[in-house]
Amino acid sequence: MNVRNFSIIAHVDHGKSTLADRILERLGAMSERDKRDQTLDTLELERERGITIKSTPVRLTYTRPLQEDGTGGETYTFNLIDTPGHVDFNYEVSRSLAACEGVLLLVDASQGVEAQTIVNAYLAIDNNLEIVPVVNKIDLPAADPEGAAQELEDVIGIPAEDAVFASGKAGIGIPEILEAIVARIPAPSGDPQAPLKALIFDSFYDAYQGVILFVRVLEGTLKPKDQILLMNAGKTFEVDKVGTFSPGLVVGQELAAGAVGWVAAGIKDIHDAQVGDTLTGKDVQTAEPFPGFKPAQPVVFSGLYPTDTEDYRKLRDALDKLKLNDAAFSFEPETSEALGFGFRCGFLGLLHAEIIQERLEREYDLDLIATAPAVVYRVTLTNGEIFETQNPAEFPTRDRITSVEEPYIKLSIMLPEDYVGTVMQLLQERRGSMITMNYVGKRVELLYEVPFGEILYDFHDRLKSISRGYASMDYEQIGYREGDLRKVDIMVNNEVIDALAVIVHETKTYSLGRKIVDKMAEVIPRQMFPVPVQAVIGAKIIARATVKAFRKDVLAKCYGGDISRKKKLLEKQKKGRARMKQFGTVEVPQEAFLAVLSTEE
Repeated sequence: MNVRNFSIIAHVDHGKSTLADRILERLGAMSERDKRDQTLDTLELERERGITIKSTPVRLTYTRPLQEDGTGGETYTFNLIDTPGHVDFNYEVSRSLAACEGVLLLVDASQGVEAQTIVNAYLAIDNNLEIVPVVNKIDLPAADPEGAAQELEDVIGIPAEDAVFASGKAGIGIPEILEAIVARIPAPSGDPQAPLKALIFDSFYDAYQGVILFVRVLEGTLKPKDQILLMNAGKTFEVDKVGTFSPGLVVGQELAAGAVGWVAAGIKDIHDAQVGDTLTGKDVQTAEPFPGFKPAQPVVFSGLYPTDTEDYRKLRDALDKLKLNDAAFSFEPETSEALGFGFRCGFLGLLHAEIIQERLEREYDLDLIATAPAVVYRVTLTNGEIFETQNPAEFPTRDRITSVEEPYIKLSIMLPEDYVGTVMQLLQERRGSMITMNYVGKRVELLYEVPFGEILYDFHDRLKSISRGYASMDYEQIGYREGDLRKVDIMVNNEVIDALAVIVHETKTYSLGRKIVDKMAEVIPRQMFPVPVQAVIGAKIIARATVKAFRKDVLAKCYGGDISRKKKLLEKQKKGRARMKQFGTVEVPQEAFLAVLSTEE
């Protein structure tokens, strides 16, 4: 079969989308009018930030050039999937790889093998995919193509002589890459006459056609009017349209075994279409479903609340639709005394959380407040019961707790040897313990075990700034360990603000409490009476700041005369303030939450 299904995988910013642009241009998939950078990045957010968030498939036609010996001239169909490179979107990559037989593994000629390069390479190996190594950006002044190819061999074991040298920006090496795809990536196996078996690897919601499924047909043929069964959901539908990507949706006649395309079957309920489900014929079913994907476990949790309570239902519908094309994202309703009704959302990392919030605000026109991100803690109570919580507001009091366990990760950092000392110091601050340190040429791989909560906030930014952008990181979860953790509550005018509670290690309670109360005291509007802002652990106050009161100058009319007259007026004012404080309430404005939640910690 003259079909090749492949993905492009790489570390962040190693040039996947630019290389995809050159391949699309070379194969005539873009007209002059449609030409633009990052063609396959369809979201406005992706183009703005220069990162890929969603895997995007596209179908291309390649005719081999005629060779001197008379060979060539055959026409091939390429199904290309451009994937994200950031560690938070690893799940997106794993789903795309299930639809392929091979991958182009990109390495930046000036940066060499990075943390995410290794992870993505092993993902491809686990899926038994053929890897075509491509050393990209060879036209950069600091490029060392041979060194990067050798690093690939030393670190991952891919022979250096197999590497194709290219530049996505300058269009160098594109013909060689196309030939390597034909020569090295195997054609898909699968019998078009067998019972239908197709894997759903992505989907999105269309207001007119319902849920559009992105499928890789493994066996059989899929045509309009076919009766299909979603094996996991157990529901049947009639196929309305099928087609391919170019990169937009193009209606076709059928999808045969080996093809990657889309299906519209009038699926109205977005919960029926699960990514990873197997699609088969209603009457003639396949023997067993495709194994699917290991469900992604959210690791970072944050509350999302609409600033206008009227938008609650709109937010719920928006989250439903986003979950459809981002299966790694989860949410459940929750309420907060300070913020009202909202949702507790689970993400794969901080960038993932930031992207979801920004997409909700832009695509669904919502105004949101996000609470501080937290990980899942495992608490053992004095009665022997064990429960998990990611919401600090649900954290039990100290007298009911026997022990608290926090999640740990294995953190892998690749960096030039010049920055090893400062990065190790940063990891020490974050309670990390070293496992090993490996030298790869002039670069070092540090392996550490670190509490996940410690790298949640500003770790990535700090790592990039102290290594001048050269360090890259990747992590995997390794289970739970006991830790000396405390819950810090924030009180405004002696009332606990549940949305600002945080769980933090005993050694960092004072510094964090100090930071939050100082920030709150800056942003809470002044009242007619002084307002105390306190950080407390149980009944113990660990930090305090005061919002100063407005003062009326009651002595303005007293010039000269007896001091007792002035004292009497000041005493009267003091009593009035005490009474006002007794009955006065302090409204904490939304800006105060935003200011605290967006601080570095």
